[in-house]
Amino acid sequence: MSTTGSDVGTGETDTAREGQEPPESRESRDSRETREATSQLSTAPAEERLNVPSLGVLGWLRWFWRQLTSMRVALILLFLLSLGAIPGSVIPQTSVDAVKVDRFREQHETLAPIYDKLQLFDVYTSVWFSAIYILLFISLVGCIVPRTWQFVGQLRARPPRAPRRLDRMPAYTTWRTRAEPEKVLEAARGLLDGKRFRTQVKDGAVSSEKGYLREAGNLLFHIALIVMLLAFAAGQLWKSDGGKLIVQGDGFSNTLTQYDDFKSGSLFTPDDLDSFGFRLKDFDADYEEDGPNKGTATDFSAYVSYWKGSGGKEKDTTIKVNEPLHVGNTKVFLIAHAYAPVVTVKDGKGNVAYKGPVPFLQQDANLTSSGVVKVTDYVDAKGRKDQLGFQGFFVPDFAPGTGTMFSRSPNPNNPSLFLTAYHGNLGVDGGPAQNVYQLNTENMKKFKGKDGSPFAKRLEPGNTMTLPNGAGSLKFDGIKQWANFQIVHQVGNGWALGGALTAIVGLAGSLFIQRRRVWVRAVTGSDGRTVVEMAGLGRSESAHLPGEIGSLALAMQEAAPAETAPERPAPTDETATDADEAPAEDSATDHPDDPAEPADPAEPAEGAGT
Repeated sequence: MSTTGSDVGTGETDTAREGQEPPESRESRDSRETREATSQLSTAPAEERLNVPSLGVLGWLRWFWRQLTSMRVALILLFLLSLGAIPGSVIPQTSVDAVKVDRFREQHETLAPIYDKLQLFDVYTSVWFSAIYILLFISLVGCIVPRTWQFVGQLRARPPRAPRRLDRMPAYTTWRTRAEPEKVLEAARGLLDGKRFRTQVKDGAVSSEKGYLREAGNLLFHIALIVMLLAFAAGQLWKSDGGKLIVQGDGFSNTLTQYDDFKSGSLFTPDDLDSFGFRLKDFDADYEEDGPNKGTATDFSAYVSYWKGSGGKEKDTTIKVNEPLHVGNTKVFLIAHAYAPVVTVKDGKGNVAYKGPVPFLQQDANLTSSGVVKVTDYVDAKGRKDQLGFQGFFVPDFAPGTGTMFSRSPNPNNPSLFLTAYHGNLGVDGGPAQNVYQLNTENMKKFKGKDGSPFAKRLEPGNTMTLPNGAGSLKFDGIKQWANFQIVHQVGNGWALGGALTAIVGLAGSLFIQRRRVWVRAVTGSDGRTVVEMAGLGRSESAHLPGEIGSLALAMQEAAPAETAPERPAPTDETATDADEAPAEDSATDHPDDPAEPADPAEPAEGAGT
């Protein structure tokens, strides 16, 4: 894109005025023009001397704000945030596994109180982690907003005018040609426009600039970080996480009363739950049959039918490990599986008091499981109301003659149920809440056998356990499978993913795009030919800039071919005297205070160099 207009900066191009200025003035102006040429290549805050205000609350607040929004502090906060996430990864978190946290407290009685005071069991909701998080967010916002406005201003501005001494630039080349200066500048502007440089022509020179996307990528990266922080905050404030154990054939509706356990963020409400439900139709588990990995699971598949809304049509799908069911902002994960023995309990009058599957919780990799059967609606042989409880183990593959109740494999090759019978008060009618998978025997008594020992029995499918004194019976009808699902409602995942991808794109742009400026000047020399100068300046040192200047200079040869100056005759005494007395004609290229010897105008075209 090309722009035209007035210059930005100061300086003189008239060689007559330059010849009249003292060397100190010219040197000062050269330095000022060089600084102007290198300015505004970045919107990063300039280095300033630390000026702590001596008085006033407003001054201290201004100083604190400048420190907080500096890049140095932002990097420190980002590093602290990364360090703060480490204990959240290695120490059990209450929001993830409260049971594991309780076990840790039991095993580390000295260390656990210290962790509690430091809030290390709740890292991501702790005061110190939230403080780092909020300060980082404020720092990024306070840094990006002014830099964005500066960048917008740079996009609207014109490229800076060419410095008087182009040979001081890092990449520089010059040659002489017989083409008119106007045609040279026109060709240079057309060439740079074709290379997508922003250009302007002023005072016999073309100024151009390119690589604005470098700073755009830098800003995009920081904005993406803010998006990721906001997505993370939203995910923590509006999230919900619950578990549900479902026996084969049973279903689940996504309401609070259906969950076995449930926790949520501080801004979550029940109305945020997605309306859906599902039913566990079947479950399939495959295990290694032999070899060193015998008994290791190779595949878990939960076959479910689900529906959306109150009147949604059922659809069949399969939930596997790491292949959850997606419904709106909710994911349903498969996290565990075991067996549920199906039993029928009759009371002392022969009536069915309970019939159905009872989930037993696994204790080892071979699915040796423990569980209880609770019967509240029961009467004994004399018609008196009572309650029954059965506690024991379920073994999918029992090994007779071993004397142990551990399974040989997780496959139900030889299922067996070991139960001990109790009667009395289960404690479910009042008092504190109880775990449905544990039996409180404080107010219960064991049934006694004929020899006075506790009444217990091993059952196989189809066997019946008859209680003493006509108290009833329990029949082992068979087994079903159960699956434990984790239902997670998480918002902001899409924004977090988009922010991460955008951050990668922005970082790539800021690393691989170079911001640079190119100037081309064409003036008539003392021999009547046109002197062409081309120089380039990059935001940072780059090995590609001299090569780019060389390529541009080569492309200019068609419109402004380089020529070698004709040989000059040997000077005579008269011409030498005249030359000694004549003033300098080209003060733009020959100054007594120049730090380096200028290039010989009679030399052929030079390649780009530093």
